[in-house]
Amino acid sequence: MRRHLNTIYVTSENAWLRKDGANIVIEVNGAERGRVPMHLVEGVVSFGRPGASPALMEACAQAGIALSFLSPQGKFLARVEGPRTGNVLLRRAQYRAADNPQIAVPVVRGIVTAKAANQRTVLQRALRDHGDTMPSASRSALEQAENHLGYVARRAALISDLDTLRGHEGDAAKLYFSAFDGMIQRNRDVFSFQGRSRRPPLDRVNALLSFLYAMLGHDCRSALEGVGLDPQVGLFHADRPGRASLALDLMEELRPVMADRMALSLVNRGQVQASDFLIDEGGAVSLTEDGRKTVLVAWQERKKRVLRHPFLGETMPLGLVPHIQALLLSRHLRGDLDGYPPFLWK
Repeated sequence: MRRHLNTIYVTSENAWLRKDGANIVIEVNGAERGRVPMHLVEGVVSFGRPGASPALMEACAQAGIALSFLSPQGKFLARVEGPRTGNVLLRRAQYRAADNPQIAVPVVRGIVTAKAANQRTVLQRALRDHGDTMPSASRSALEQAENHLGYVARRAALISDLDTLRGHEGDAAKLYFSAFDGMIQRNRDVFSFQGRSRRPPLDRVNALLSFLYAMLGHDCRSALEGVGLDPQVGLFHADRPGRASLALDLMEELRPVMADRMALSLVNRGQVQASDFLIDEGGAVSLTEDGRKTVLVAWQERKKRVLRHPFLGETMPLGLVPHIQALLLSRHLRGDLDGYPPFLWK
């Protein structure tokens, strides 16, 4: 079983990363602020502008440590990669699958079914935890969305057309987010949610979701590269220059589990406040540096939570799930598994 290693998140905008022996060193304004042995690290995500030394980038590439640079708002900027070491036969199988609906559709069907089922579980848990104190309108909206998502999950399992599956996924997402505001139980005056807005987020909940999706995307891309798959060529998301389509595929079934539920917990437990967000003159909303730190600490803690994998029947940290799903997908594409078993949260 793969070890769950650490991901370093550097949130100071004026941080500089360098290599010292076998260590990653973080400096701010010339003063050392942190030092971590490289063998304990699987990824580095930097929100700083200055960047990293060439020596560190080379060392990370050779060691297979994912080094990603994001803007202070969480927008992906760049990623350092070393020579590709993936199995060329596996990648050729992946490319053939992407061009063959008979292979791609069963995988996509599982992804869409699992996403709708996991979205339904988020709603069910909200009803279980807060249903008695919800306004009747909110409770009714959640119950209706929960029932319909169950239907969407069952219906998706029977569809054999890729475009129809994409349409069902879009319908499920619209329905799910239409009920999302009802799951917010605290500080509703500043954490209202009226639907997904991106590029840029236009409210605090959307800013929080987008930031968590960026973190999940980093983990999914690293997981795919770790098993030798090409993150750029997806089965569900169409190819587009600069887009890691397969990483987006892998994210779909994990968004409700790892990101959406966490966003709700951060708001409902009061771990994030209105002061943790900035609103610019154009209305775009982003996390402050302190806000990012709060979310990233909670993100790392959530990834340590132990659960039982529904297909393998083994207990593992939640942070390992993207790596396990990437491994299962690679085994299916190689022909070692008859089908791709998506992750169903229970």
